Amino acid sequence: MDSSQLLKGVLDLAVLAVLKERDGYGYDVVRRLREAGLDGVGDASVYGTLRRLFKAGALTSYVVASDEGPHRKYYGLNDVGRGMHASSARTWAEFSATMASLLKEAE
Repeated sequence: MDSSQLLKGVLDLAVLAVLKERDGYGYDVVRRLREAGLDGVGDASVYGTLRRLFKAGALTSYVVASDEGPHRKYYGLNDVGRGMHASSARTWAEFSATMASLLKEAE
């Protein structure tokens, strides 16, 4: 099974989960997702997800000056984002439990 298709379906939740821990800028979010084990996540996919979630009203953003290069745009969850995270996490838990049950029965 191609895990990239699975990742597309849960990237919003993964990004929300990372930002629930603490605010982050684009590449920081990519790095944290990869460190968590989502090695196949692409930079462009994460940046697009951040922009889309921001436009949907789920994220706040602010700019922080950087001594190491250009300013960084940080994203953080707001109340809408925390609600999206909670709802998506429940949906994922239910779906994951159903799949685990199906796979166990298939053994």
